[in-house]
Amino acid sequence: MIFDPQTLTARQKYHLFTGTLMPRPIAWMGTFGATGVRNLAPFSFFGAVSSAPLIMMVSIGRRRGQRKDTVVNLLHHQECVVHISDESAAQIMVATSAEVPPEVDEFASNGLESVAADLVNAPRLVNVAVAFECRVSRHLELGDGPNDVFFLEALRVHVADALLGADGLPDSRRWAAVGRLGRSEYCTTSNVFDIERPA
Repeated sequence: MIFDPQTLTARQKYHLFTGTLMPRPIAWMGTFGATGVRNLAPFSFFGAVSSAPLIMMVSIGRRRGQRKDTVVNLLHHQECVVHISDESAAQIMVATSAEVPPEVDEFASNGLESVAADLVNAPRLVNVAVAFECRVSRHLELGDGPNDVFFLEALRVHVADALLGADGLPDSRRWAAVGRLGRSEYCTTSNVFDIERPA
């Protein structure tokens, strides 16, 4: 089957893309609103851009033409914490994607604790194994929506000791990070295998 994106509806294009470009890591993003309300939401149009400096990209679509709370907060404060969920937090991570008014504290409404980030003005989840404290490096508007695309520089990285290997670096076999597939499907990194790159 060959698909011509020009002939597809917006919904068909979305499902074609998300059902083939996978697995995708999920940015579970903590931000503060202008009045200090804590916001938490997951986004899977997300990935690594640069390791020097540490820069990641997240693309956030609009809802009925309106910017989502995370985008409004990022534009206001220019800072966030990006968490990487593991399998034990997958259900609650997805629950935080629910549409709620901006005055709702999404940490409190989901029974989640936070602490202040060390270097940025954003809430950091307690008991999440990986968290990046980030500052906005660049913001673009792309696509028909348009999508708000943020390039985020990680200023500090929190990694649970239990995830570290003998070399002191994260060992992917020590946790089951959650990835996004198509439809309502998710996966974990539980099945890890090695393939050595050619010299």
